[in-house]
Amino acid sequence: MKNNILIFTIVLFPLFIFSQKKGKIITEYGNTYEVNNPDFKTDLNKELKVVFDVGRTFKDSTKVNPLINTAARYLNMHVDAGVAREKLKVALVIHGNAANDVLTNANYKSIYGIDNPNAKLISKLSQNGVQVVLCGQTAAHRGITKNDVLPEIQFALSAMTALVQLQNNNYRLINF
Repeated sequence: MKNNILIFTIVLFPLFIFSQKKGKIITEYGNTYEVNNPDFKTDLNKELKVVFDVGRTFKDSTKVNPLINTAARYLNMHVDAGVAREKLKVALVIHGNAANDVLTNANYKSIYGIDNPNAKLISKLSQNGVQVVLCGQTAAHRGITKNDVLPEIQFALSAMTALVQLQNNNYRLINF
């Protein structure tokens, strides 16, 4: 009996306290956790402008790139916390190995044998005002043209250019 209580306390009880929830903005992606009464309060009145630097992908090409999913988490988490949707400005700058994550289904399939798992997420992000910018230098180096990528993708001269310009427009850089 003591062992069962110990297992419940260590393994199962945290699941009841910290369960993931779907967001209000992009319900299929970007699950978050509720944080009750945080000590560091979220400023609900300020505009929150962020640019995510996405320069890598992960080994499992069948799953959404978690760095792209972070944009959905950002939107969902802040709206759930009470930040007005119009105060959230989000951009993704894609470069390096992450360039394949913005390919059309046909092009992704030619490399990995499956449809692009990021396509639906990128479409939802774009529908919610998220800018998805691809480094033109990465694209040129990899032979990627505008016809090769999803329709929501914007090309920039370079990732460096896009990151600097967005930061000059008061977007705050988040790089994981």
